[in-house]
Amino acid sequence: MRWALVKVCLAVTVMVVVAFAVPLGLVVKEMARDRAFSDAERQAAMIGPTLSITTDRAELETAVLTTEPGAAGRMAVHLPAAGEAGSRAVEIGSRRATREDLETVRESGRASITEVPGGSALLQPTALGSGGIAVVEVFVPEDEVSNGVATAWLMLAGVGIALIVGSVAVADRLGVRMVEPARRLAGAAQDLGEGRLGTRVPEEGPTELHSAAVAFNSMADQVVQLLANERELAADLSHRLRTPLTVLRLNAASLGEGPAAEQTRAAVEQLECEVDTIIRTAREQRPQTQGQGGGPGAGCDASEVIRERMDFWSALAEDEGREVRLAGVDRTVRIPVARPELAAALDALLGNVFRHTPEGTAFAVDVHHSGDAVIVLVSDAGGGIADPRAALARGGSGRGGTKDAVGSTGLGLDIVRRVAESTGGDVRIGRSVLGGTEVRVWIALDGQRPKGRGHRVGRQRRAVTRRNAGPRFRSGAGPNL
Repeated sequence: MRWALVKVCLAVTVMVVVAFAVPLGLVVKEMARDRAFSDAERQAAMIGPTLSITTDRAELETAVLTTEPGAAGRMAVHLPAAGEAGSRAVEIGSRRATREDLETVRESGRASITEVPGGSALLQPTALGSGGIAVVEVFVPEDEVSNGVATAWLMLAGVGIALIVGSVAVADRLGVRMVEPARRLAGAAQDLGEGRLGTRVPEEGPTELHSAAVAFNSMADQVVQLLANERELAADLSHRLRTPLTVLRLNAASLGEGPAAEQTRAAVEQLECEVDTIIRTAREQRPQTQGQGGGPGAGCDASEVIRERMDFWSALAEDEGREVRLAGVDRTVRIPVARPELAAALDALLGNVFRHTPEGTAFAVDVHHSGDAVIVLVSDAGGGIADPRAALARGGSGRGGTKDAVGSTGLGLDIVRRVAESTGGDVRIGRSVLGGTEVRVWIALDGQRPKGRGHRVGRQRRAVTRRNAGPRFRSGAGPNL
C-alpha cells in the first residue's frame, strides 16, 4: 500500500511537471528568439535617418560601422539603382540573403526574416529621400537566437526533478502514516486470534484507521469482559458445588460403619472426583486472557475480594467451631489480577484448610501492602506440611502424597501459584506463628520481582501475623494445603 501510494504520486507529479515544463520551455525559446530579432530591428532602424538624408556610399559605410552588428560585419545596406541610365544598385556590407528575398521585401514594403547559412537575416525596408526603397539586412547568428535557452531549460529541469523528489518524499511519509497504523492493527488482530487478549493498538492515524483502532480496542475489551464473566460463572458454580461437597464429606465421615455409610462415602468421593475432573478440564482449556502488561478488566481490589470470600467461608467455619481472624483489608489494595482469578485462588487455599485440618482448627488471613507488592498470608493452627516442595508441585496436594491426598486434583496450590507468577510473584509454604502451615502469596505490582525481598518479607509477615494472632490460635493439629 505504501509503495502503491508512492508510485501514484510519482506518476501524477511527472505528468504535472511535463504538462507545465514543456510548454514553458517552448515559451522561453520563443521569447529568446523574439528578443534577438527585436534587437536586430532596433539596430536596423538606426540607419533609417541616415538613408533619408543621403545615399553617399562613404557616409553610409560610416553609419553602418557605428552600429554594433555593423562593426561585427553582420549588417548590410542594399540601395536600388538610381533612375539615370547606366546606374547600378549599391550594396554596403556582406549580403547573406538572396536577391529574390531582397526584391520581395522591397516590393512588399514589409520587414521579413529569412533563413540563411549560420542563422537568420532580418530584412528591413527603409524609404530613401529620392523616393526609392533601400533594404537594411541584419544577420542574427543561431547562438544569439538561442541565447539563455539552455540555461532556462536546465533550471526548469532542476525544478521539475525537485518537485518529483519532494512529492515522492511527502508521499512516502503519508504512506508510512497510513501503513504503520494498518500494520499495527493487523498485528494486533493476529495476536488477538492467538489468544493474547490483552493486546491493544494505539488509537492514532488517519480518521478511518483511528476509527478502526477504536473499534478493535472496544471489541477486545468486550471479549475480555465476556471471558471474565464466563470465568466468574465457572468459579461461582465451582463454589456452589465444592462447599456442599465439603459438608457432605464431613457429614459422611460421621456416619460410622456399615454398608450404607460406605456407599455414601464412596458416592461423595466419586462426586468429588467428577467435580474435580470438570474443574481441571475447564482450567486446562482456559484461554490466555492477559497480554503482556495486562489489559482492561485485569485488575481488582484485593481487599474487597478477600472480604467477600471470607464472608462466604465464615459461615462454614462457624458450623465447625473454627476461630477466624482477618486483617489488613481495611483499605483499597489494587493488584494486577482479575477478580475471578483471585477469588479462585483464595477459595483453593481456604478449601484446603477445611479439607485437611480437623474441625475446630483456627485459621487467619492477613493482607500486607509493601509498596511494590501485595502479600496474602493464609495461616492455620494445624500440624503443618512435611514436604512443602512436593505440595507446591502440580498433583502434589495432600500430606506429601499420603492418603490425605486421595480425591485431590492437585489444582489448589497450582491455581494459587499461577495467579502469583502471572504478576512476577511467587508462592511459598512455611511454618506459621499459629503452629501450623503458612501459605504466603506474593503478588508483584510492577510485574518484576523486587531484589533482596526475602528477609524483609519474612520480618514483615511475622510482624503482621503476630500482631493479629491471639492465644486461642496456638493449639490444634492437621496440615493445611
